[in-house]
Amino acid sequence: MAGTTVGDVLAELAALEDPRVRTVNERHGDDHGVNLTKLRAVAKRLGKQQDLALELWGTGDTAARLLALLICRPKAFERDELNAMVRETRTPKVHDWFVNYVVGKSPHAEDLRVAWMADPDPVVASAGWALTADRVVKKPEGLDLAGLLDVIETQMKDAPERLQWAMNTCLAQIGIEHPEHRARAVEIGERLEVLKDYPTPPNCTSPYAPAWITEMVRRQAAP
Repeated sequence: MAGTTVGDVLAELAALEDPRVRTVNERHGDDHGVNLTKLRAVAKRLGKQQDLALELWGTGDTAARLLALLICRPKAFERDELNAMVRETRTPKVHDWFVNYVVGKSPHAEDLRVAWMADPDPVVASAGWALTADRVVKKPEGLDLAGLLDVIETQMKDAPERLQWAMNTCLAQIGIEHPEHRARAVEIGERLEVLKDYPTPPNCTSPYAPAWITEMVRRQAAP
């Protein structure tokens, strides 16, 4: 919907603000109160608008940034723009959507994956690990899986929360997708016990890597 201003969109997002949604989100570190289904409906109506997306991102508002990530054109960003933006993705949902919806679809994804894994900022490094976990599943050719397990084994236990979560996801995906590394992945998870006591709702898979690996392998084998 061309012609929509950033002010129009911010007013619409403000009208969608729900204190109950905000309370739930804040428990997970996300400072917004807009139902994501309603946010996606706004994005669908607006369609792809790169300039509006950039304006929304520039507001710094979390709901506006989430909307920006839905209406932007991932391939329109230069590498340096993405490298600057990742350092501003401080809330978990913005970070997750930015990595998956934008960087993952960018021609710069592989270059940034490698650079970010070595970044001293744990939030940036976690983006590199998230991209690596995705590649473990979709395009593992050329990855040193044993080497990744070496790093996880020595660094995951004491890593900051978001980086630890991304490393744990990579550990689980290696174990799920690559049978030749499965026993070692499970053994590392059992020894480090990362997320072993994470509260998991009924009928949901635990993020504890040994349990996660075992359950997903069981599902793959099921007729």
